[in-house]
Amino acid sequence: MPAMKPGAVSSPSPSFQPLYQQIKELLTQSLQHGEWHPGETIPSEIDLAARFQVSQGTVRKAIDELAAENILVRRQGKGTFVATHTEETASIFRFLRIRRCDGREEMPESRLLEVRRGKATAEVARALQMKPGEAVVVLIRVLDYSGEPIIYDEITLPSVLFKGLTKAKIDDYLGSMYSLFETQFGVRMIRADERLRAIAADAEVARELRVAPGTPLLSVERIAFTYGDRPVELRRGLCTTRQHCYVNQLS
Repeated sequence: MPAMKPGAVSSPSPSFQPLYQQIKELLTQSLQHGEWHPGETIPSEIDLAARFQVSQGTVRKAIDELAAENILVRRQGKGTFVATHTEETASIFRFLRIRRCDGREEMPESRLLEVRRGKATAEVARALQMKPGEAVVVLIRVLDYSGEPIIYDEITLPSVLFKGLTKAKIDDYLGSMYSLFETQFGVRMIRADERLRAIAADAEVARELRVAPGTPLLSVERIAFTYGDRPVELRRGLCTTRQHCYVNQLS
């Protein structure tokens, strides 16, 4: 890879990586370091090609991959922007896969029940790459669809990244949870891994979802990652499937 200009971020990437992959990593590093914030436009392909001393086509290929991963967004005639969770509908349905079985679109409403602080269990520590006993914040909420409780969420976050997160702060915010994390704490969820299984509702969950204890529920366990593949959220959503199901498009 050609030498970078003074002030450019040096790449830790192995030299055998394709050049566009090296540029992709440099762009990701700039995003991670806050050079361009969510919702902001990034420099043009011509400017980036000059900065990294590579061809415009190499930059375009790197940006294409970041756009395919929903990290950047191309807008015809306007440029390329850093994707943001403040674009509510796109953000919510990118990560939330629970839909009505009849296909009718619904926008869920979040009802926060509790915010508490605790210590990471061994399971949480493994998932979030923490040490057991480190401080965490746990959020309990219910998602209502058309006024009916459908999802019981338990969300665990590393306290070090979410200092000052309280129930009042969440209740006062007029956007999605991920939008709050992005705008108020500088933590942007880039991707997520999910695992599905069936479990029986315990007494607390049954009460909140208005089902009988022992009712089969769909458990969606998610680990969400920010830049650098750092895990920053462990979430378990327990879902009723009377009229709703998990929908994913495979390609």
